[in-house]
Amino acid sequence: MSRFPLHRINWTTSSFLIGTLAITLTAVPLYLWHFGLDWFQVALFLVMFLACGFSISLGYHRLFSHITFQAAWPVRLFTLIFGAAAFENSVLMWASEHRRHHKHVDHDDDPYSISKGFFFAHVGWLIFKLNPTEPYDNVADLQRDRLVVWQDKYVQLIAVVVSFVIPPILGFLWNGSAGALGAFLLAGIARIVALQHCTFFINSACHYFGNQPYSTKCTARDSFIMALVTFGEGYHNYHHEFQHDYRNGVKPWNFDPTKWIIWTLSKIGVIRNLRRVPQDKILLAEQHRRAEIEFETADRAASPGGEEAVALAPVKY
Repeated sequence: MSRFPLHRINWTTSSFLIGTLAITLTAVPLYLWHFGLDWFQVALFLVMFLACGFSISLGYHRLFSHITFQAAWPVRLFTLIFGAAAFENSVLMWASEHRRHHKHVDHDDDPYSISKGFFFAHVGWLIFKLNPTEPYDNVADLQRDRLVVWQDKYVQLIAVVVSFVIPPILGFLWNGSAGALGAFLLAGIARIVALQHCTFFINSACHYFGNQPYSTKCTARDSFIMALVTFGEGYHNYHHEFQHDYRNGVKPWNFDPTKWIIWTLSKIGVIRNLRRVPQDKILLAEQHRRAEIEFETADRAASPGGEEAVALAPVKY
């Protein structure tokens, strides 16, 4: 505990994270055992999970943090409202921290650096505030957006209303008090826990597991498994190499539903100016990475006992 002194624990954040997890692991199973599960609760959970999840990946991340495209006000407003309901703070704070992550990745100024351990990168950086909150000096562009400033001012109120007021009202209209309780627990509490940890895995697992087909400049890795649970955000090696591309899964076969939604909305006209990395630049990065792997393989083969090591070690790129 010397590394994370108790007097520096953010008790508000840690209480929320631990409390919602505890309720999900205890009260939710008790509710399901007593009342069962109906299609309405499943549908409400999925709608809230998808609305809030895509608001984080499409809105908080690719739109506001990296400005990979421009969006009309209805898209910005939607992602600001449902993004707030993910309880991952306001866009200003989220984008500020994320931009510092990219600028200082794997170093001390990285807010959720994997170099401090998997737990720290996943959730410890939120529980233990080892450094004071940084100023919003890297999000001056976002501070000129009135909707973003409005959300920053009322983010907690928006989050509570969208997560803990509207779902229970809908549940009550569906099945009385039992329906309201179920909506509160499932579409509210359990959905928040599931979505938050999916987001947290980008900071932890995607800097720990997977392949590096584009660059080894930092620990970021591509993971198809993580892409499945994070709306396409799992192609993290590509993202760190080309952070201003609206696509994370750049290959046609990559699972990146956020990319597909952005492209579809651009055809409707509510999104424009999609930023893409030129194909030749992507191919050059891949070729350079393959050359690195071939050099490393040849170097190992040339060392004593190297041929056996090369035969046993799978090559990933």
